[in-house]
Amino acid sequence: MAKSTTNATPICLGLSILLLIGIIIGLVKLSPLVIIIFLLPTVIYEVYRTEGESTKMASWGLLGVILAEIVAVIFNLNFNLASFLGTSGRYIGGYYLPLGEIKMIFPGLMAILAIILFTRTNGFYTRWLAVLIFIGSLATVYTLDAAIFQQFLKLGINQGLNQLNF
Repeated sequence: MAKSTTNATPICLGLSILLLIGIIIGLVKLSPLVIIIFLLPTVIYEVYRTEGESTKMASWGLLGVILAEIVAVIFNLNFNLASFLGTSGRYIGGYYLPLGEIKMIFPGLMAILAIILFTRTNGFYTRWLAVLIFIGSLATVYTLDAAIFQQFLKLGINQGLNQLNF
């Protein structure tokens, strides 16, 4: 059954403003944790709004990944997954995720899951939330490593253009 859209517009607007504030503070302080914490309510609302089997799994996956990123940043976990697995990247849902430091992988995975949500949902509000999550993920990546940020930005733009049939 479809979720009510009665309060969805003001909630999404509020989450957009909240994320914008978090991104500004996070970029000024170069703190990925600030951005992630301001992004968390958006992810929680996305979990609530999604209904399809694959989108529900993707949104719950997002919640798990954002919580893992919070732990990784708070405890300053430095673990190179690429070295451990002996590969430079993996395909997830048809999208290539470069592997490296664990703190970089989580926002990258969040961006991929946001793209999956955007492409597999028909709901206006779930797409809105997916865009916010993608933007928050990019901002998080930027605070961690500006060079890798460009790779994720290119991925998002290409997928967006593909969706618009350009």
